Amino acid sequence: MSTELESTRRALRDAVAQAERAAELARLLDAAQAKLAAAEQSTEEAKALAEQLSEAEQRLEAEQAAADKLRRELAEQRFQAEVANWKLSSIKVARWNRLGDAIKSGKSNPVRLAKGLRGAAKPVKRPTAPKRKPVAGAGKAKDERPGAAFQATSTTRTLNGASFKLKPFRVPTGPNTRPHLTAAVIADPHAEALLRYEWRQTTGFTPRDFARVLPLEMPHLLVVESVTQGPWAEEITGEPGDGLRALLAWCAERGIRTVFWHTGGDVAAYAAAAELFEHRFTTDLTVAWPRLQFGVQPRVHNPLPLAGGRIDRVLTLDQLLPGHLAYPDVLTSYRWPAAADCPPGTPQWRLAEIAACGTPIGDEPDARRAHVALRRAYQMGTMTERIDELLDAIGLPSARATLNTSVLLPVLDPYLMEHALAQVAKQSGVDQLIVIGPPEAELRVRDVLPDVDVIYRRPQPSMTEGAMLNSGIDLCEADLVAVMDPRDVYGAHYLSDLRRAFLFSTADIVGKAAYYAHLRKPQATLLKQPDAEYSYLPEIAGASLLARRNTLRELRFADLTDGWDEVLMRQCRTDGIKVFSADRFGYVRVRDEDRWLLGAAHLVEYGSAEPHALI
Repeated sequence: MSTELESTRRALRDAVAQAERAAELARLLDAAQAKLAAAEQSTEEAKALAEQLSEAEQRLEAEQAAADKLRRELAEQRFQAEVANWKLSSIKVARWNRLGDAIKSGKSNPVRLAKGLRGAAKPVKRPTAPKRKPVAGAGKAKDERPGAAFQATSTTRTLNGASFKLKPFRVPTGPNTRPHLTAAVIADPHAEALLRYEWRQTTGFTPRDFARVLPLEMPHLLVVESVTQGPWAEEITGEPGDGLRALLAWCAERGIRTVFWHTGGDVAAYAAAAELFEHRFTTDLTVAWPRLQFGVQPRVHNPLPLAGGRIDRVLTLDQLLPGHLAYPDVLTSYRWPAAADCPPGTPQWRLAEIAACGTPIGDEPDARRAHVALRRAYQMGTMTERIDELLDAIGLPSARATLNTSVLLPVLDPYLMEHALAQVAKQSGVDQLIVIGPPEAELRVRDVLPDVDVIYRRPQPSMTEGAMLNSGIDLCEADLVAVMDPRDVYGAHYLSDLRRAFLFSTADIVGKAAYYAHLRKPQATLLKQPDAEYSYLPEIAGASLLARRNTLRELRFADLTDGWDEVLMRQCRTDGIKVFSADRFGYVRVRDEDRWLLGAAHLVEYGSAEPHALI
């Protein structure tokens, strides 16, 4: 009897303990869901504030433009009044006017008449003509940053008689890829937009004023495209003009390299002018000159979305790009449709630019196909890589910042080592691997990754994951540092896709707030925050972190195994460090179970996540 009673008591204690654990799990789940709701609300509020800020900036710009216009009109009216007064004063002191006054006043008095005529005969100094004065508020220094004066102006589009108002894509004002290099460039708007971020660029000079303009910032090279409009078009077609010959002679005297870039039209029309240049390049495969093809320019051809999002329509190329659009407005149109249906024969560079802006090409939207096309557009070559080729060919240094990557791999569980090393081995562009893990990892990692610089450190028994990361960050030598979790799955393009974000964002930390997750026990595949792609957000998943090395060295990692990434993101918000969430693909968070994820993500299906995430 006592044994049964003791068993009953033990069962009751176990039941109470389980109930307490269940209650604690429910409390934690409620707290996580409340945290998620607060984060989602903060995200929505941030988006709303960003839209309000954009609208306020547009209104401010419009009001400033109106105020500038009123100031100019008032200054012109004042100037015209001064001119009228000057004309009146000039008339009064004119000799013929003074003779007339003398005759009129002395017609009845000969003595007064003689005196007046003598006075009228004397020369009198005429008043000085007024000059236009600078308009107040218009004397600010011109913003010379690339893209500063290159903004979209057309905010409306018309489809089948319906008018749509867009929030234009904001053309970035930098940075320059090679700030040490200055180029004088004669190009049409499209090529000028591709080149402007590759160096310090001087444009707008003419055959009449180049000798005055170019010495203000002496260029290292001159690049002339086969332009079809502007003051230089007649100089480079047919017989070379005197202005072109004078420009090239001026460059030769100063050792400035000269480049002619044939991008369109009959090459025979430019052949005579091209012969005067030191170097010639072409986009035409039928011309026997070195190739310099168009490439996407990451600063403007990227998947950053419009503030108002996309229209839920598939547009033809004619609907997408009506003929009146300037190139900044073209960049807005690229990001507008759900998909672009481009006809056969569309130039390859045009397809690459549309794809690089994240727009699906075809007769229906497809996010997976759009991501693959974006990746392919960048793999075909960016303008940065094209200019590297150009500079190498003409003998100028092409030095620039790199995206070399070190990987931090903390291995807490020895049974995960093989899986973790296999995930790193898939990646391209890994220059260095820092492994903190069990003793057998040291030899194994050199077998799996023979071409990578490997540094091994054995952790102390009590070290947390954050402490292991801190011990590795000081060993990193590459410009970028990635943190990879040995439990998770990474696609072959994971790091290359993430690195791309540093070409067009201004963030110091890049990762994924939108990602797929797989829970083994329920065999569930989830998608977390699908709307968080390509946006600046308060936090990203720590296992998807890719950051600038110096930023991580300043921040450091919290001495925690679980939650070190939350502490890091909180520190970023405190210090004003920008964090950017890239695409949802290439990464799967793998756990046995995760109640927080179950309540915070969308169920995709019961089955493997890899077919959805790894493309």
